[in-house]
Amino acid sequence: MLDDLADRSTGERVKLLRERKGLSRPTLAGLVGKSAEWLKGIETGRRLPPRLPTLVRLGEALGVADVAVLAGTDLNLGDGASIPIASFGRIPHEAIPAIRDAVRDPMLTVPETRVDVAALRDRAAHAWRLWHGSSTHRTDVGRVLPGLIRDARHAVRLTEGAERRAANAALADVYALAQHELVWAAEPELVWVVADRSVTAAHEADRPLALAGAAWTLAIVQRSTGDLEGAVALAVRATELLRPRLEGGTDDERAMFGALHLHAATTSARAGREGDAMRFLDEGRATADRLPSGYHHPWTQFGASNVAVHAVSVATDLAKASTARELALRIDPSSIPSRERRARLMVEIARSYHQRRDYAATLDWLERAYPVCHDSVHYSPTARQMASDAVDHGGPMTDRRARTFATLLGLPA
Repeated sequence: MLDDLADRSTGERVKLLRERKGLSRPTLAGLVGKSAEWLKGIETGRRLPPRLPTLVRLGEALGVADVAVLAGTDLNLGDGASIPIASFGRIPHEAIPAIRDAVRDPMLTVPETRVDVAALRDRAAHAWRLWHGSSTHRTDVGRVLPGLIRDARHAVRLTEGAERRAANAALADVYALAQHELVWAAEPELVWVVADRSVTAAHEADRPLALAGAAWTLAIVQRSTGDLEGAVALAVRATELLRPRLEGGTDDERAMFGALHLHAATTSARAGREGDAMRFLDEGRATADRLPSGYHHPWTQFGASNVAVHAVSVATDLAKASTARELALRIDPSSIPSRERRARLMVEIARSYHQRRDYAATLDWLERAYPVCHDSVHYSPTARQMASDAVDHGGPMTDRRARTFATLLGLPA
């Protein structure tokens, strides 16, 4: 069967495997949460090949154990490449069971002791600082998140009026953090639950900033599952909640407006829509210029340096590797207060070299990113793919380093 796939594009391989399995185009598209028109675009080559998360879901639906079977000539993985689906799906973390229990707890009764909502907001802010300040943020945030979720839910149950709206705003933020903690480490259903509950809490809070933040969270989940068009549409709708507040509103409201545009920019780039990506990126840059120097939003980290990091991501997603590296060279890493974002920048630089099949440079940047923020590499499907490729194609000079690094990530070496 593999001989029949040789010299075929990714779309052609997907079509051939789909037909062999007896699946209609609408059926396969539905299994991965996409439209039949989207799948037709992939199969005919009118759309760019799907990114790794969508390829993984296609592989699962088609009964393929290795993503490389789907990767055709247009992805240039090289002969003999292996990307086991099991290595890039869920990446377990010891904190997940306790978080799952806190989310699923029906809480039919709660203690009569009231929760201080102001203190709850401070705890949530501290947890976000851990997320951006720790090199092992999933572990550190994972310790405090179960109690934070329960206490935030508790506060909503025992408050009324304006205090209850404030508690719901805090709960929406806590669920946004939970989404970050769970993605790639928990089952997709749980990630969807926390994103949906963030939106519900934001509705109860009845505050534009809370609603926009919950939309940002939900759009991230949509993008991670391959619904690029839906993610962009949601982000754009959410910006309209904040546009009237750009003049007289707070810096946090302006920052969320900018963060939504950056989300739309990177998502549009992944969909291959360069014009839209650049338009959204320009809007984000203009918004950052309206904020105080050195400002960064507490949890989206929106600010001038984050716009620069997203510009690198956009260029990489548009397969403009040289441009991405040129943009990256202009960034002073010390201007990025978040360890998570600094490591992400290094992963993006690695990705730009990976596109050129320079596996030695790819490995070098992944190795640089790892001590900055272990979890930004370990729990990144893209980083794991690149590390695996460095083992398979890096050559004798980097073989030992590549295998050592792959083992560090828990990958086959």
